[in-house]
Amino acid sequence: MSMKWLTEKSKSRLRMLLIAAMCAMVALLSAGCALLPDEDEEEILPEITPPKLSQKPVYTVTTETLETKVRGIGELKSLQQENLFFVNGGRRVKEVHVRTGDAVTAGQLLAELDVSELERDLRQKKLRFRSNELQMIETLRKADQLSPEELEQAKIDFELARSELTELEERIENAKLHAPFDGTVVSVSISPGDTPNDYETVMTIADLNQLVVAAKFKASDLESVAVGMDAIVTINTVGEFRGKVGRLPVARESQNNPQNPQRDTLDQYLLVDIEPFPEGLQLGTPLSVTVITDRKENAVVIPVSALRTYSGRNYVQVQEDDGTKREVDVEIGRQTSTLVEIVKGLEPGQKVVGR
Repeated sequence: MSMKWLTEKSKSRLRMLLIAAMCAMVALLSAGCALLPDEDEEEILPEITPPKLSQKPVYTVTTETLETKVRGIGELKSLQQENLFFVNGGRRVKEVHVRTGDAVTAGQLLAELDVSELERDLRQKKLRFRSNELQMIETLRKADQLSPEELEQAKIDFELARSELTELEERIENAKLHAPFDGTVVSVSISPGDTPNDYETVMTIADLNQLVVAAKFKASDLESVAVGMDAIVTINTVGEFRGKVGRLPVARESQNNPQNPQRDTLDQYLLVDIEPFPEGLQLGTPLSVTVITDRKENAVVIPVSALRTYSGRNYVQVQEDDGTKREVDVEIGRQTSTLVEIVKGLEPGQKVVGR
């Protein structure tokens, strides 16, 4: 009996040793796992959405008022305005009698050149011509004693002396500037001592009570413009005004004469009538003029980008209610920078596909 007890006791001890050994092994394995490097976490990739194919724009056929326009630029000018100049080059300015902004009356002396030597010569020629007159009177008294040739020569010499005197008086008069009409001095570009060139503008006179819209256009644009057409005038810092074309530029032959250059006159401008004319405007204010050369109401239109052209053929892609598309030939009319008129082939409300 004691032998059996010993055997069971030995088995129990062996079982405990096995359990202890297994626990030690588990602890050792756990410690070993802790020493190994951490594994990388699996990367989560974002979901890739395939790109959508771009869809072409779809437009609705509409009706619009189409206008054809031409545009020019200009300024406010006076209906009565004149640039003044000397035609006695090489002489210095003796005196300037007015300043910018001065009101002047017709015939008033504005400026003059120094022609002292011409005035001295004129006095001498007048005295000499007086002597020629007395001599001519005496010649006519003795006309019956002279041959026809001698009498004719005496008359020629007398007329030459008269002509020289007249020419000298004109040269002196040309050295003076006079106001051509009642108005205001709007610019003065000379001072005493200056030497202006012939035909060089030295002063401008204008009637500030008669301002008008004046603009210049390309010659090709003017071909479609007529008196009475509607116009839109945009005046800087003031606003837009509606008016009508009042006068077209006057055609002129080009002149390439450097001694008599073509001057800037009101005849070179298209004039626009505005009623009533805005108050408080000043001469020379910049502006632009848009003339409406053609207008059509209720025109069937589509965007320019919806029109397709191939080998002289004009067509569009029409989108039906079920989404299907078909090609339709069209006849086009007027065209602007953004719209094109469809004369035949489409009706308002239809859908067309852009390019």
